[in-house]
Amino acid sequence: MNEEKLYIGRCLQLARLAEYYVAPNPMVGAILVHHSLEGDQILAEGWHERYGETHAEPNCIRHAEESYPEGIDYKHCTLYVNLEPCSHYGKTPPCAELIIRKGIGRVVVGTLDPNPQVAGRGVKMMRDAGIEVVVGVLEEECRELNKRFFCLQEKKRPYVILKWAETADGYIDIQRDGGKPISISTPLTKQLVHQQRAENMAIMVGTRTVLLDNPRLLTTHWSGRNPIRITLDRHDVLPADSRIFSDEAPTIVYRENTDWQFIMTDLAARNIHSVLVEGGSTLLQHILDSGIYDEVHIEIGKQLLPIDSITGHKAGVKAPVYHRHTQPIVVDDHQIFIEQKL
Repeated sequence: MNEEKLYIGRCLQLARLAEYYVAPNPMVGAILVHHSLEGDQILAEGWHERYGETHAEPNCIRHAEESYPEGIDYKHCTLYVNLEPCSHYGKTPPCAELIIRKGIGRVVVGTLDPNPQVAGRGVKMMRDAGIEVVVGVLEEECRELNKRFFCLQEKKRPYVILKWAETADGYIDIQRDGGKPISISTPLTKQLVHQQRAENMAIMVGTRTVLLDNPRLLTTHWSGRNPIRITLDRHDVLPADSRIFSDEAPTIVYRENTDWQFIMTDLAARNIHSVLVEGGSTLLQHILDSGIYDEVHIEIGKQLLPIDSITGHKAGVKAPVYHRHTQPIVVDDHQIFIEQKL
């Protein structure tokens, strides 16, 4: 079992190499190992590299056959893969059929695929063909890697991450009708935000955020694909030349129906498996109150909101009401809370 965990752990490492390029597909890695009296030998590794292209298992097998053109004793091989091999025709042929055709003797699977088109069918196909199949090695870790994919398949909605930065005294911005927002994030923590954008298929902000900040919502400070941009415009007030409508990434605007449950259902129908919600405070609070979210990421800076020189009081936008339940990590002297919904 320790050996199986070692190999599946390596599959997870391989899978993550394509973290920013395979969505909405899951991240998958595979290893082909040959067993002999002399011991085990890793023949090849492979991973699903980009959405719509070859899956991890055929990539691994192709690499093995390129490295050993004289032939491979597949009967005495084990294929390790973190997600159940597919059993249906999609953009690529079924991986389970390829494994059967090659005559691989044993397959170790991290976790079953929740996609209704697979959901145990790949394992059954291989077992019916006489292949020994082991399921459930590092299952929790395998599910965590592809939590966005699992959420879409099992809950029929995207995985939702709520993110904001606030001052040490609990404000996300000054009260304003224009001008620049208060700067809370450091260059490093801002880069981490752009990494989050690359990790999720879509990013969402409210109407007022678009009007006040005119954001592009791209991955400017991180490699990877730009997320699909989402906003609300019930009263048709967003200017057509807003930067959120640039051709740098697709944009979805909800005008008539802005109910959060409706948006979740609609995004699932579009096969969008994750949404990073960056603001503003009203939208974040509405989603928190709905209970339909999965994670909360909060950055707490060191600065305090300045006192208005005219009124002598603080005039700011309060951060959403949320009770933190974990210990923070510290980045650039800022506290970062990353919390799963209880």
